[in-house]
Amino acid sequence: MNRFYIETELNTGHTIELTESVFHHWVRVLRAKEQEQAIFFNGKGGEYIVTLNEINKKNAFVSVDQFDPADRTAPFKVVLGQVMSKGDRMDYAIQKATELGVTTIQLLTSERCEMRLKYDRDQKKIDHWQSVAIAACEQCGMNRVPQILAPIALADWLSTDLPASRFVLAPNKDQANVLLNSPPDLALLIGPEGGLSEAEIRLANQYQFKNWCIGDRVLRTETAPVVALSILNYHFSLS
Repeated sequence: MNRFYIETELNTGHTIELTESVFHHWVRVLRAKEQEQAIFFNGKGGEYIVTLNEINKKNAFVSVDQFDPADRTAPFKVVLGQVMSKGDRMDYAIQKATELGVTTIQLLTSERCEMRLKYDRDQKKIDHWQSVAIAACEQCGMNRVPQILAPIALADWLSTDLPASRFVLAPNKDQANVLLNSPPDLALLIGPEGGLSEAEIRLANQYQFKNWCIGDRVLRTETAPVVALSILNYHFSLS
């Protein structure tokens, strides 16, 4: 069955009208027919099986038939501080981070950040990235959509109320297992394509971020969250 995110209350036994986006995608693009079923979720947990009962020229209605409490959430919670990058690289990072179970993505600017959002472009881009996360949830089966937060400066983010367990992807001479005994509620900082400056890494360390080196190779900024979150999934699934 097709899966759709819908921004409305869902309760079994009720009939609801499709939102414009779901109507367009399911009815117009996929040419759904009456009595066809789909899975709806609204980000509040679980998912619902619905049946398309009525199709009109400009709207359609479904009955909410059955609730499944499955969330398919990762075995950890992570706030990802991701310095922004241009073009499809940022889309890719958000898409894959969502599929791998990220809880929140805080967009960041830094010394070597190649992207600066301006005024009316800000919300348009943020809405686009939020839609990327929603589409990733629809595809992968996640029922809780990570929130994409408006960009702030790296230094400002470091001083916010973050989980006590904190990691920054950066060289680590010790090479010890920094994840050992870490609680499954953490903050993860990933720099831009040019990497974080030494001053920025030192600043992160002052805010109790531990350097986490996940290999000898230099990863692209959109690859780094995929590797790091994959390791976190494996690590905490064994705990």
